[in-house]
Amino acid sequence: MLFLLVVMLLQASSCYCGLPFYNGFYYDRVMSDKGQADEEVQFRAVRLTVETSPDAIYAYRGANAVLPCRYHYVPKLDVPRKIRVKWSKLREDNTKDQDVLVASGSKQRSFGGFRGRTSLQQAPDQEASLVIDDLRLHDAGKYRCEVIDGLEDESGIVELALQGVVFPYQPQRGRYKLNFHEAKKTCEDQDAMMASFEQLFKAWMEGLDWCNAGWLTDGTAQYPITVSREPCGGKHMAPGLRNYGERHKNLHHFDVFCFSSALKGTVYYLSGREKLTLEEAKQACQDDGAEIAKVGQLYSAWKLSNLDRCDAGWLADASVRYPITSPRPNCGPPEPGIRSFGFPKVGKFGVYCYKMS
Repeated sequence: MLFLLVVMLLQASSCYCGLPFYNGFYYDRVMSDKGQADEEVQFRAVRLTVETSPDAIYAYRGANAVLPCRYHYVPKLDVPRKIRVKWSKLREDNTKDQDVLVASGSKQRSFGGFRGRTSLQQAPDQEASLVIDDLRLHDAGKYRCEVIDGLEDESGIVELALQGVVFPYQPQRGRYKLNFHEAKKTCEDQDAMMASFEQLFKAWMEGLDWCNAGWLTDGTAQYPITVSREPCGGKHMAPGLRNYGERHKNLHHFDVFCFSSALKGTVYYLSGREKLTLEEAKQACQDDGAEIAKVGQLYSAWKLSNLDRCDAGWLADASVRYPITSPRPNCGPPEPGIRSFGFPKVGKFGVYCYKMS
């Protein structure tokens, strides 16, 4: 009985039942004139390939960007096939991707904060590039372009990087007072976002040196050192990013590194006024048709618009700062940067305002 069962299973496994086998390729039995299968097996392979840019796509906040994605078949098909395209944004914590856009033929649908700002660029043929209008700070990151043809599913990754500036931030209540969630909101309050590791690394390559650890978007606390010294990891340790590793987002407290990009308005020092208290400064900007500038806006104007002014002025977070792109006597250290007077409890200063264009 057992022998008979084995024979039946072997016979069943050898039966093609008229269907081609598929494992990413198609195999067809070639039939002779007599209706019998030849010994030769005809091999026909059709492979779907998705190509994205190996280099990051750079843009500014408020600009438009095209994330390139093309697909093709090998060998080339004579008849176009109906495909679906899905774009999603990868999350740094490796949780589920954020849906951006799906498209099938002429029908497209965007999701969440991308709604009304994204579309698929489908000309010429076999193009599935993503167009994002009016870029926002949180648009920066890695995106997945996925092309679906029946059971075939291929994808590629493309990175969108915003040009901007990374700056360290410490709140008014002092050093190492922010958990991860407070740090994230603190950057947003300054017209910025929490910086990523890649953004901090790029800033370090450009010369950023800061000896206080700050939160990054991946949940780690790090700080950049270009000149090794004893209080900052030791003078014998090579320059680089000092990494405290991933920390508890509720229990641990650090400063934060923020990132800001191009502005849709202008930051300026309000001239022709006497020195002001903080409340007077806020009102003076309003009287001028503007609002008191935020820290992220001042850093953006300094880095991207070369704002240079040797006059200390109030900002929205109650700090007093001023931007220097061309160092000179009586204007602070010999390096360009944002000079800070901290958070004065008393005193009168000028004010930096921000006016939308």
